[in-house]
Amino acid sequence: MTKKDPVREFLRRRGCPPHVVDGGLEGLLAAWEKTASEVARGYGLGLDDYLNDVDGREILDAALSVAETAERNALLPRLEAADRMIRRHLKPAGPCLWGAEEALERGWTPERNWWYFRRPRRLE
Repeated sequence: MTKKDPVREFLRRRGCPPHVVDGGLEGLLAAWEKTASEVARGYGLGLDDYLNDVDGREILDAALSVAETAERNALLPRLEAADRMIRRHLKPAGPCLWGAEEALERGWTPERNWWYFRRPRRLE
């Protein structure tokens, strides 16, 4: 009998594309680590791409809340390192990158969901 993966089930219910579901928590984290590295090097893409990337961070945050404790604890040091790296290369964006109304509707705050309130210093 195969054990169900709560993260993949969560991603499937959320309507994420198959490649995201298949990647699970590890895939979400690897994508965020890649984004952090790209931003540290000087993000060469535009705002729409960055919004997709930070939406991935939001999904990662939500997925962590349903992950099994051992899996979450094993990946947290990598997440914290990626967050530290990217934050050094971000600047305040003012209101939420998706807009103040969206932030209010979803309950996003600059303290909790900082990725939506900061942007790369270099953004095309």
